Amino acid sequence: MANATEQKTVLLTGASDGLGKAAAILLAERGYRVFGTGRSADKLAQVEELARQRNLPLETLEMDVCDDDSVRRGVEAVRSRAGDIDVLINNAGFAFSIAFEDLRLDDWRKQFETNVFGLIRVTQAVVPRMRERRQGRLIMISSVAGFLTVPLQGAYSASKHAVEAISNALRHELYPFGVQTILIEPGYIVSGIQQVGASLAERYTDKVQRGPYAKLYASTWESANRTRAQSKTTPEDCARVIWEAVESPQPKARYPVTSLAKFAKWGKRILSDRAADRWIRRRYGITRDS
Repeated sequence: MANATEQKTVLLTGASDGLGKAAAILLAERGYRVFGTGRSADKLAQVEELARQRNLPLETLEMDVCDDDSVRRGVEAVRSRAGDIDVLINNAGFAFSIAFEDLRLDDWRKQFETNVFGLIRVTQAVVPRMRERRQGRLIMISSVAGFLTVPLQGAYSASKHAVEAISNALRHELYPFGVQTILIEPGYIVSGIQQVGASLAERYTDKVQRGPYAKLYASTWESANRTRAQSKTTPEDCARVIWEAVESPQPKARYPVTSLAKFAKWGKRILSDRAADRWIRRRYGITRDS
């Protein structure tokens, strides 16, 4: 997609860490002009310094996807510096790992405000010009949680189910205008999202240790630790899949990332709900109390 005669412009949210940072660097290395956004000025400064050292066409902007004015200013800043946005990568997001009954309503709202309404806010700011130009590409970072829900992931999974539904609608609605919508569905990848999740869970310590779901927290987090230890996929691996989705002349509707995501997608198609439930309960050590 990028070439020597026409440099494409990428706006990427959640670029200060993890998958977003890796994708921003890789796309800049491949010749795209990348604008990476985030809320942490310190982390963004580190990304921009890395880009400067490598002489990469990567700039950063402070932008809060939860704030209308911040998004408007961010998109206007990109257009004033580089013109039209060719690729939007909606990556900003985080995950609560708390049982449905325990998670407070204000935290449910926070989960959706970033993962869903933030994505909507940025996309609505960018899509009209893409539609008018009849070209552009939307890369939506979803998750295996977007089609498979496991214990303690109700809020996060619900937000990613919403991302899947929005992306499916956009894929049809924007087809007449030449704007393509692509889903990226990573499985478990070690990145900053786990540290953020652990920090968010601190306010629920009493519930985690002594509440009715204490046993479930222990078994589920033990399983997550095993998965983390076995995980071989890196943020850079995911970035290469994102780059493939950006570059492909005929991109697929969705790209699973990690062997777990591919297995889960395959299993979802062939297993009954009863069989899938048994598999999940075994994986997470869930048994019926006697």
